[in-house]
Amino acid sequence: MNTKRIVVALGHSALGKTFPEQKENVKKAANAIADLVEAKYEIVITHSNGPQIGMIHSAMTEYSRLEPSNTVAPMSICSAMSQGYIGYDLQNEIRTELLNRGIYKPVSTLITQVRVDPFDAAFTHPDKVIGRYMTEEEAKAEEKKGNHVIKTEGKGYRRIIASPRPMEIYELDAIKALMDAQQIVIAAGGGGIPVLQQGTRLKGASAVIEKDITSACLAEQLDADVLLLLTEVEKVALNYGSPSETPLDSMTVEEATGYIDEKQFSSGAMLPKVEAAVSFASSNKDRKAIITSIDTALAGLTGKTGTLITC
Repeated sequence: MNTKRIVVALGHSALGKTFPEQKENVKKAANAIADLVEAKYEIVITHSNGPQIGMIHSAMTEYSRLEPSNTVAPMSICSAMSQGYIGYDLQNEIRTELLNRGIYKPVSTLITQVRVDPFDAAFTHPDKVIGRYMTEEEAKAEEKKGNHVIKTEGKGYRRIIASPRPMEIYELDAIKALMDAQQIVIAAGGGGIPVLQQGTRLKGASAVIEKDITSACLAEQLDADVLLLLTEVEKVALNYGSPSETPLDSMTVEEATGYIDEKQFSSGAMLPKVEAAVSFASSNKDRKAIITSIDTALAGLTGKTGTLITC
């Protein structure tokens, strides 16, 4: 079997929302990755970090409130922290699962920075909710700092931040070098740390990047054969959650674009996955994207289930 290069994007369900949940959930992810290694795939892993970065931001904000001498951690620092501890859990569980199968293959986590455009429209129209609920007084204090907040009736206020498009993955050459050394690489966690290039310096941006979109960008730049997007459902469905729900075995880029225009997919769930699949599949006629659940990762790759997106 010829070795194929794939980028595997792990969704929220692969990690959970708490430390104990994550510790348990990554075992399932490790099992899926080990199946792919046994099937002779070359693998780069990306992952979600939504609940984790929110938890880190809330904890660091509370710490700064209790210890006024310590400033609130910037979002870029929170993103870096999330990449580190999620990568730590993933690489340890993957290593353990591989060794239990008699396979020795190094696993590395790479803290990854991704350039964004300071003039991206997302910075003037933030839409990513993050952190804990705040009182009105706390929300006003955030607004005085120049941050955006949104009110949820009956619950309070939460901060919202921008989600700009990824422009450039700075650690791309390092990822390639690790892959050339036959390592499994965990990179661009949470879409990567968003940074602005200012001369020779990279400055963290107060934003989060959509993980699936960065995954497509990374897969394209690595010349991957497949982008495998793992989520909670086995197949993409039209009219999801309704009596007329229709699972899809496959979509062309043109069909998927039409479904996006029809607003078939939820913006906080399936939409970014389908958009990422379209972006990657349309970049080369020989490339394909697959959306399926973590339990059916290998079956999806071998065409037994999942939703296949091709040009």
